[in-house]
Amino acid sequence: MKVLQRFSALPAMDGDGVNINRVSDFKQLRFDPYLMIDEIKSDDEQDFIGGFPPHPHRGVETFTYIRKGGFEHRDQMGNVKAIRAGDVQWMSTGRGVVHSEMPLADAKEGLHGFQIWLNMPAKDKMRAPIYQDSCDKANPKIVNEHGATLHALAGSWGFNHNPDEITATIEKLAGNGAIADVSLAPDGHGIVNLERFHTVCVYLYQGELHYVDAQGLRESAGAGQLLVLDALELCHFQAESNGAGLLILAGNPINESIVQMGPFVMNTQAEIDQAVRDYQQGLFGQIE
Repeated sequence: MKVLQRFSALPAMDGDGVNINRVSDFKQLRFDPYLMIDEIKSDDEQDFIGGFPPHPHRGVETFTYIRKGGFEHRDQMGNVKAIRAGDVQWMSTGRGVVHSEMPLADAKEGLHGFQIWLNMPAKDKMRAPIYQDSCDKANPKIVNEHGATLHALAGSWGFNHNPDEITATIEKLAGNGAIADVSLAPDGHGIVNLERFHTVCVYLYQGELHYVDAQGLRESAGAGQLLVLDALELCHFQAESNGAGLLILAGNPINESIVQMGPFVMNTQAEIDQAVRDYQQGLFGQIE
């Protein structure tokens, strides 16, 4: 694989004092259609026990994936779901969602999960919200003979030149977004063909990968780093002796300028101001 840019996640805090690591770009949009990747990873409940009390969103898609532990999701649409290890949840928030995500009381072994934000096209930002999750249907996976396992979290995926071998429960993300979790055993490897996409990013959450950069130099990346790849090159993932775990984020740019303020992502400052007024006036609804 050929890496064009590399970014490191930075410590941040969100919700009610939840410690996270975050990679985001709301200005230059170098990950378009993706805007932000938050990772929560801790065995100390003090890092996440406060959770995310009720808060709004407009104009953005949120994609949550849990690898260990879990959250209870509630929203003003009436959805109440326990999102546990292996589950994903997608909200295309459109004109407005109010939701909360609080740690499950029976999840006692720490928490590891991600929330990924995608931009929405201007034409969709004020449509009705959409909610989906995979709680009732396990995400499909492929295991190859070289120690690589791919879990399809959104969209269609395949190893070794077959991009449509399996399809996740959740599809139709903004920008044709597709997301997968790839686990590599020690010295494991796999090839993924993603040339149908314009944007391909890899977030490494475990282990180490070696790669060739845009200048042809050999480099390595470790946990907490996001790599922007050349989508026209075959993505050949090769782990070292400790194995590796990574998320692949693929999609096509929306190519629209945005204005972001907290949980609102719109196209103009006037639209942001309207979102704030609508929320303050209770037009987003409330969780029952």
